[in-house]
Amino acid sequence: MSDSERGAAGQSQGEMTPLPAITLSVNDQVRRLQVDPRTSLLDALREHLRLTGTKKGCDHGQCGACTVLINGRRVNSCLTLAVMHEGDEVVTVEGLGAPDDLHPMQRAFVECDGFQCGYCTPGQICSAVGMLTEVEAGWPSHATADVASSRIALTDEEIRERMSGNICRCAAYPNIVAAIRGIAGGGPA
Repeated sequence: MSDSERGAAGQSQGEMTPLPAITLSVNDQVRRLQVDPRTSLLDALREHLRLTGTKKGCDHGQCGACTVLINGRRVNSCLTLAVMHEGDEVVTVEGLGAPDDLHPMQRAFVECDGFQCGYCTPGQICSAVGMLTEVEAGWPSHATADVASSRIALTDEEIRERMSGNICRCAAYPNIVAAIRGIAGGGPA
């Protein structure tokens, strides 16, 4: 190894490269942070922005505990990088409502006892909100009886299919379905 190569190697090991700065719009607030480009959106939310409502479950996109809304669509935040979402609107469970002003879906989960331990609840709620947007847009699912229809009948089977990416280890599924059905029906859950 030549002196110039040794010098370059020593320089790259001894100096820290500054982390890139990104700007995220989270819960209607513009937030600027410096993160490693490999940082998941989940870790950026929890570790850098201290928004701990979004939960780290499996960290492999299999449980849905980390579900957030990005531009109105539900996304597993553990499977996407924070740097990919500059300019996007990210909404976490904290952005849906506040303790004294709950989002209708949050209120329905409380009223229908749609949670047990509560760990999966933020992801369930964000997923349910996103799922109702998909239904309103006419997106069929595997359980949709008539995919040609512009109006989807939101049966219990349809709700279960659409929420199948969100696991509740406590098995509060009947109450989760009741909460979503209540909101989808436009009346109290």
